[in-house]
Amino acid sequence: MWKKYRIFLLLLPVCLLAGCAGETVKKENIEEEESRIEIGMTFDSFLLERWQRDRDVFVSAAQELGAEVNVQNANGDLEEQISQIEYFIQKDMDVIVIVAIDSGGLSEAVEEAHRAGIPVVAYDRLICDADVDLYISFDNEEVGRLMGEHMKEHLAEGGNILQICGPLADNNVSLVMKGFAEALENSNLTVIGTEHAEGWLAETGFAATDAYLDTGEIPDGIMCGNDSIAGQAIRALSEQRLAGSVCVVGQDADLDACQRIVEGTQCMTVYKPVEKLARRAAELTVGLAEGNMVAATETMNDGSYDVPYERLDPVAVTKDNMDEVITGKYHEESDIYLNIRDR
Repeated sequence: MWKKYRIFLLLLPVCLLAGCAGETVKKENIEEEESRIEIGMTFDSFLLERWQRDRDVFVSAAQELGAEVNVQNANGDLEEQISQIEYFIQKDMDVIVIVAIDSGGLSEAVEEAHRAGIPVVAYDRLICDADVDLYISFDNEEVGRLMGEHMKEHLAEGGNILQICGPLADNNVSLVMKGFAEALENSNLTVIGTEHAEGWLAETGFAATDAYLDTGEIPDGIMCGNDSIAGQAIRALSEQRLAGSVCVVGQDADLDACQRIVEGTQCMTVYKPVEKLARRAAELTVGLAEGNMVAATETMNDGSYDVPYERLDPVAVTKDNMDEVITGKYHEESDIYLNIRDR
């Protein structure tokens, strides 16, 4: 009996120590979870191919830096996006990152976040009259200029261009249109009509192109707000056996656009290295959460305030430089040339 009691007394301190160690580890884990940076990120939608890539790279980069990202999809609904921002505020996120549905409809939500002491990052799309803590995007005027310069090089003098742009609620659309118009200055190219795809509805590309072809006229070029719209415009041209004879340009370097370019039905796209954008945005966002000031060298006026602006450069992509810029870096060769047997 005494032997058993003695063993119990010997084991008791060990058990107590093990229990204390367990409690210490548990406490450390709780403290680590509580100190972890939390980022709320709300997207317009994931209808566009590129936004899924932005999301994946941003989340991965943020996790590498010790942050967790709560991703929400507003599905193109402004009120839903506002609700998501309010949810992030209630959850006391360290930073809120917004891919705005409507550049002019979120200023009050941003102000509410600021009142709660939460920094806000406008990702790729500027939020107007909101004084965000950071706006990070590509040079959208340059996107338009690259499109316009390509048209000038490939269209005959006096050519007519149909414009099918994104929604004006997206601030980038006006910037792209401005750059495009500047590139066409001092040329004899004429924009004969402009349509806007509300909600970035790609089918607008088909409807606008088909309606113009019904007049009996054929445009020399079609400037499209993105590659999804370009794909639909080319579908309308295909039905009239005109695909490849009209210069169609877009942006985003979507896989199907790159396929069309090497096949000869789309003339060019503008590549925006979203991996670089998303990774840089994650770095700066985590920095904001840690209390660091954004050391941006530029500012962008949002209508009321000059906000810190991080600008990345886009690249024009054609059949000639596809392999140099895209192949093996953004899309795989086997996917790009999928429909070309003699590759």
